[in-house]
Amino acid sequence: MNPKLDLLHPYPFAKMATLLQDSVAATEYPTIKLGIGEPKHTPPDFVIKALADNLNKVQNYPSTNGLLELRQAIAQWLSRRFKLSNIDVDSQIIPVMGTREALFSFVQAAIDNSKVTNSNDKPLVVMPNPFYQIYEGATLLAGAEPYFVSCNADNDFKGDYRSVPSEIWQRTQLVFVCSPNNPTGAVFSEADWQVLIELSDQYDFIIASDECYSELYFDKPPVGLLEACAHMGRHDYKNCVVFHSLSKRSNLPGLRSGFVAGDAELLMPYLQYRTYQGCALPIHHQLASIAAWQDESHVEENRRLYAQKFDLWMSELADLLKLNKPDAGFYFWVQVPEQFKDEQGNLDDEAFVKALFEKVNIHALAGRYLSREVDGTNPGKGFVRLALVASVEESQDAITRIKTLLS
Repeated sequence: MNPKLDLLHPYPFAKMATLLQDSVAATEYPTIKLGIGEPKHTPPDFVIKALADNLNKVQNYPSTNGLLELRQAIAQWLSRRFKLSNIDVDSQIIPVMGTREALFSFVQAAIDNSKVTNSNDKPLVVMPNPFYQIYEGATLLAGAEPYFVSCNADNDFKGDYRSVPSEIWQRTQLVFVCSPNNPTGAVFSEADWQVLIELSDQYDFIIASDECYSELYFDKPPVGLLEACAHMGRHDYKNCVVFHSLSKRSNLPGLRSGFVAGDAELLMPYLQYRTYQGCALPIHHQLASIAAWQDESHVEENRRLYAQKFDLWMSELADLLKLNKPDAGFYFWVQVPEQFKDEQGNLDDEAFVKALFEKVNIHALAGRYLSREVDGTNPGKGFVRLALVASVEESQDAITRIKTLLS
């Protein structure tokens, strides 16, 4: 087997399973799962109907670049949402089987190891820390090395890319950005994007923007990478690609439908890679996706429900937990309460998630499992990720239980 597989870390949920393997849940309570970011809101009926009405399409092979009608629907949505005046449906958009698959495969296609002669020559992929673990796994299996930019309170949980040394940028081939960020909820401003784009021009690296939470905002729509490019007059989106999905936007994680858009010079060879990989979105999924991208009313209702839950948590728990409402997304990045500390006196996210499980049967995710230690510091330690994916009723129940635990 590929020896690079040995470099992969266990997935965060596997680490949670190990942590809790000797624990017993508080069975007097029904389980509430706030650890996994799987949307629980009802998917739109018209999308389910479109899927069912086209099940006979399973007898047809889908093409790798997808139906023209789907690419047109995506282009229209991008133009409306991000104020783009120019996006080519034939060269700047590729439908994919969800962002997770595409994020991984894009790295395999993009990384160039042809000039590597020793470990000091390995390409670098810069990524936020904490991060979505696919970024790291894709990097390692592509023969590159990750370089972590810590996201903490000092940089508004966005990461300080200006502080990355020049010698790192010179080896960098790709930069991952997640905006809105998983797990912190921080959002890149247009000025943040401009800094990174200018660095890309200087050092010639690709910017890969994971924007799958972009539609779960409260007031102001987050600025996307392609939108920032357009404002700079860069309608070729040079060295810039974005990844979007229907999973969070439309509560359709099982549809496995998303797209990559941006620089045609990058996407055309990536399309060839995907053709050999055999990744093509089934036709009935594509037709259902067209319906989803063309409708905004269900997305507005989705945002309303999340806003209702965030307001509920803030109003009832902000005096007991250090809750900071995120800029966007559906996660709370919660600092561990003072009563949960390790032997060294540090806030202990593992102890807190164990207590939530053992005392009130709530599943959460320890922040350290989403991060890597750099220079002796793990920026996820002392934090817990809570996904507000449960219903409003379950949220109220969870709040009541946490009050019981903390008091």
